[in-house]
Amino acid sequence: MKIAIFGATGRVGSRVTNFALQEGFEVKALVRDIEKAESMISGAQFINGEATDLIAVEQTIEGCDLVFSALNTDKTDTLSTAKPLIIQTMLKHDISRIITIGTAGILNSRFEKGKYRYQSNESKRRSTFAAEEHEKAYQALNKSTLDWVILCPTYLPDGDSEGKVRYEENYLPEDGKKITVTDTALFALEEIKKEEFHHTRVGLSY
Repeated sequence: MKIAIFGATGRVGSRVTNFALQEGFEVKALVRDIEKAESMISGAQFINGEATDLIAVEQTIEGCDLVFSALNTDKTDTLSTAKPLIIQTMLKHDISRIITIGTAGILNSRFEKGKYRYQSNESKRRSTFAAEEHEKAYQALNKSTLDWVILCPTYLPDGDSEGKVRYEENYLPEDGKKITVTDTALFALEEIKKEEFHHTRVGLSY
């Protein structure tokens, strides 16, 4: 399998990319800084460019079987701008499967019906910009004909695998407080391999 990866030098993205290469998958990754990418990842094919550039997106996706995105908001509209371009290009090249990393803020509120967590008192964040960007990306996928899944970890500290990951579709597992970057990446790798979820958000925590 050949995987197109966006956000390959980020905290989750770099781990997923390295795990995928260790599993024997081929990887094409769109990166802004190839020198930085090569220092973090060995064995991938790098495309230099921006995720908001349709030509760079197409160069990355063409010839692949699956798309994985760990793009974050980075205090810009990169995520909401890039996601429609990725969807458009996947449809053009007849690639149906995409797995992305989202945020627990776009999961359903367990206590306030009809709201996302970031809109409810379940969220402690004062700024909602990042969650709003992730919501736009979710809505774009939800309106598409793609076979998508958004993995939505809660508080995401660095750290090794702690195991015993809990998950729930469209909600954060009850009393979920955190999950490490490594365990999030390992969960994503398993989803790449097993394709267990379809057209859904998946809340992740311990």
